[in-house]
Amino acid sequence: MNNMELEIREIKDKKIWEDFLLKCKEKTFLDSWNWGEFQKNMVSKIWRFGVYQQQQLFAVALIVKIEAKRGNFLFLPHGPSIALVKEGESSVKYELLKSLLVRLKEVAGQEKIDFIRIAPIWEKTKENIQIFKELGFKTAPIHMHPELTWELDIALPEEELLMQMRKTTRYLIRKAQKNEEVKVISSQNLKDIERFNNLYQKTVLRHHFVPFSLDYLKNQFLAFSPDNQIAVFLGEYKKELVTSGVFLFWQDIGFYHHGASSLKHPKIPISYLLLWEAIREAKKRNCQKFNFWGIAPENRKNHPWQGLSLFKKGFGGYQKEYVETQDLPLSYKYWLNFLIEKLRKIKRGL
Repeated sequence: MNNMELEIREIKDKKIWEDFLLKCKEKTFLDSWNWGEFQKNMVSKIWRFGVYQQQQLFAVALIVKIEAKRGNFLFLPHGPSIALVKEGESSVKYELLKSLLVRLKEVAGQEKIDFIRIAPIWEKTKENIQIFKELGFKTAPIHMHPELTWELDIALPEEELLMQMRKTTRYLIRKAQKNEEVKVISSQNLKDIERFNNLYQKTVLRHHFVPFSLDYLKNQFLAFSPDNQIAVFLGEYKKELVTSGVFLFWQDIGFYHHGASSLKHPKIPISYLLLWEAIREAKKRNCQKFNFWGIAPENRKNHPWQGLSLFKKGFGGYQKEYVETQDLPLSYKYWLNFLIEKLRKIKRGL
């Protein structure tokens, strides 16, 4: 299938975009139509490209223009998403990326872009890594979205899911359920994003990570709420907010996107019950999978996410690893950006 004739077109129709993604095995909400709407709400310029062969759509890519003092870049979050391909998969992916790059370089010329960055949704295999190398990419100094995630198949009955959990996790969920002063609320109210954010800022101070702004959180909520694809879960003890999370439900997958917690009442395991209630909500919405989002590599014992990763893994599931974020330098300014991001990564202990 080498030198396959491919055509890149912009997709303006939400139904065409979302219907195609239903056919894709590898995808996250970062590929969704509403993530593009969120980027527009954040005043970012976007392009939704479809890759066609003989009039048939077989891949899509959402492109976001990121403007920064250290250099402007085109960013492709968790993509390109490709329909199931079996024979000659590597050659098809190579031709797809090669054709897409021709179009992206045209856009880059018009938009004064210093580099192209892709956070692939492709499994980390030698073949997939080689595709990027052959096209001139280099591994980015930082990641922007998870490259290592934890997933759980949730089609099983609740009792079976509980039995597959770590014994301690199951015990703590049941302990919280028995406590009459513990309450977990699911909300679609924008005002509860502010409650989440108040707790989130305290979590930031404790764990020293760069937070998303309240504006970011609100715009994300506003982009996904018209389709009932987002919810804030609030975990209270004696009517005091102790833990909270923002969850997305898109195309039969539930996602744990943002989390926040207080150090108060450490012996009350509300966080465990809150996450279990989010999984139960995903099941009610007929989701087949639950994505816990990013986890730390096992060989990095001092990684700042190790504690959170242990918490997530207690619910059962399996690890998924994608090709690391890839950069294609287009101007000398890229190397300034590379240096700044490399130093930031070291400072954060990632």
